[in-house]
Amino acid sequence: SAYIPTNVISITDGQIFLESDLFNSGVRPAINVGNSVSRVGGSAQIKAMKQVAGTLRIDLAQFRELAAFAQFGSDLDKATQDQLEKGKRLTEVLKQGQYQPMEVEKQVFIIWAVSNGFASDVAVEDLKRFETELFAFAENSHPAILETLRTKKSIDDELKGSMTEAVEDFKATRWNKDALGVNA
Repeated sequence: SAYIPTNVISITDGQIFLESDLFNSGVRPAINVGNSVSRVGGSAQIKAMKQVAGTLRIDLAQFRELAAFAQFGSDLDKATQDQLEKGKRLTEVLKQGQYQPMEVEKQVFIIWAVSNGFASDVAVEDLKRFETELFAFAENSHPAILETLRTKKSIDDELKGSMTEAVEDFKATRWNKDALGVNA
């Protein structure tokens, strides 16, 4: 019986597994990245997306397995807790509202920021606001970042440095200043 699914996958462009548990928990689209298969996937992505999303599928699959395991155990080491927290944040930034497409350069920027730990101190429920405000800040104060991602379609060391500087600048000068009653 294992031959038929393998054969079907080999003659198609892939298959997407949707999961009702993901859907019910608010993840849209509710795609199980661990079981989904694509022959086209990486070929259709720009280089910058490949660079930031290279380990994303594996990270999310591991996160889902750890999350299921963590329900049964209460004593988790720090590394496991950190991986669970990172997985929650990655899942949150991948959620997309209906009829709300996002430019690929913004997708790359936010996935890069979360993957590199810049949102590790942001509460999961605040991530959408963080994302929206980060994009507005980047468009106003560091427009070259999104423009470079849009035109070069890849991330080099110089762009990494610019993105790091922009996110750190945003967090130091804008993020949560309104909540603290500070006008920046």
